[in-house]
Amino acid sequence: MDLTTEGRYRVLGRPREPDELLLVELPAAGDDGDADPEEAFAPTYVDATGYEGELAETVESVAAGNVVDADLTWHDGDPRFDRLAVVAETTFAFADGVTGMFEAAKSAWMVAEAENEAMNARVTRGTDGDPNGALYVFAKQSGARDLFAEFRDGVRPLDPLVSRVETGESDRVELPSEAEQPRAVFVLRPADEPFLAVYIVFDRESVLAQTVRDTYVRD
Repeated sequence: MDLTTEGRYRVLGRPREPDELLLVELPAAGDDGDADPEEAFAPTYVDATGYEGELAETVESVAAGNVVDADLTWHDGDPRFDRLAVVAETTFAFADGVTGMFEAAKSAWMVAEAENEAMNARVTRGTDGDPNGALYVFAKQSGARDLFAEFRDGVRPLDPLVSRVETGESDRVELPSEAEQPRAVFVLRPADEPFLAVYIVFDRESVLAQTVRDTYVRD
């Protein structure tokens, strides 16, 4: 007998094969953070072919970064969509070997180096002084570990960063929900800098998001 499960997921796109979507399960509303870290944000590859009608259109249209509610039917351990609905139209973009890294990222990394830390975070602001993004920089990993690939493939989840918007010593920035104001999340690995940047732009439709997209992301 096939098993059907339901949940809320972050779509990570099609990093492995064009005919399958990678989903990362999100904690249920009200989760107190006690979930098993080995099971939290578990990645699942779902067959994206062979659907009909409205479901086929939705499966085809979902993009990396979208939050979806989905019912999955499991047959012999392989999941397929039984229902799929987009909850938030946040987008994720991954760009490797970028050049001309923006000064805010370089400055954040200089602070990390000065404090002998492997990462640093800061909130960026527009010309009006209002917060417009959360920037994280991480030291490039030595040896076999590839932090860029871990974010892209769901091994290391991006969602804790998306949900933890902080300034300075954890002063919270008040934002509309993702469903009301989708984010644009950029994972950027510079060709000539010793760090990787994750830039969460608070409004996907903002001039800032479009500027970052036009500067660093190649279709």
